Amino acid sequence: MIYSESKKRHLIEVLLKVNNDEVLEKVEKILSGSINKPTPKFSSFSNKLSDQELAEFERNIEDGCEQINENDWK
Repeated sequence: MIYSESKKRHLIEVLLKVNNDEVLEKVEKILSGSINKPTPKFSSFSNKLSDQELAEFERNIEDGCEQINENDWK
């Protein structure tokens, strides 16, 4: 946590020396986007596959992942 605080102070010191409005606007845009951007919830990722895509995904798992090769264990 201390590292983060010193990093913030360093950035503030650097920003105080910036004399370019374009740079300041870009920094402001980056900061406002990172602060106001909500963290995605797991539920936002659910139900994204169609029934057909889900069936194909399950087939791929069964065909490629659920195969046991007895020689691999030796």
